[in-house]
Amino acid sequence: MNVSRIAIATGVAASTVLLLAGPAAAHVSVQPQGEAAKGGYATLNFKVPNERDQASTVKLEVNFPAEQPLSSVTPEAVPGWKIEITKGKLDKPLEVHGRKITEAVTKVTWTADGSKIEPGYFQQFPVSVGQLPEDADQMIFKAIQTYDNKEVVRWIEEPKAGGEEPDSPAPVLALSAASDDHHGGGAAGDDHAADDKATDKAASAEGDKKETHAASSSSSDTTARTLGIIGIVVGIAGVAFGVLAGRRRSA
Repeated sequence: MNVSRIAIATGVAASTVLLLAGPAAAHVSVQPQGEAAKGGYATLNFKVPNERDQASTVKLEVNFPAEQPLSSVTPEAVPGWKIEITKGKLDKPLEVHGRKITEAVTKVTWTADGSKIEPGYFQQFPVSVGQLPEDADQMIFKAIQTYDNKEVVRWIEEPKAGGEEPDSPAPVLALSAASDDHHGGGAAGDDHAADDKATDKAASAEGDKKETHAASSSSSDTTARTLGIIGIVVGIAGVAFGVLAGRRRSA
């Protein structure tokens, strides 16, 4: 009897923990593929879990911060989803690679078109963005999730430093320190430089090998010639000695 009561109590406690932990962990979030460096470019994944047991997610709206406009926003095609990009005029044009940008993306909307996020599943929506802010540590993207039962969940509450997580937190992107090459070309450049050094080293080694071989060949040729000359001299001396010996015998 006591064992049964303990088992029931344990089950209730576990269920309570799951119920309390579930909603806090399951919300729309954003994560970079690799890193999101200040002033650079990155690919972001907006992860959308389905929180309902009896409804599926059919729409996601992601709003881009107006105070941190991005000159480039390119979503990746997601099978079964239609994408709509909304742009707005900038109060202050952006100067990017020598040209002025007068408008920026304010919102990207994904609408189910033959697909949806069913209960127990999640979907990721990738977006390539840049240039990221140079003077900020994070970006906040307010998102709106719509279910096929017409329910709308607004993930728009901004988290406060040192405070508890809101009930419906907005996706927050943490920005890392600026890299040497905003396009991520620094690492590639280092790789190319390393390859060039390796090639130069190999070429140098090959050149040294050829020079050594040439020197060795030259030395061998010189030795052979010297031995040949010595052989000729010895041969002539032998002939001369034979002639002289023959004359002496005749005499």
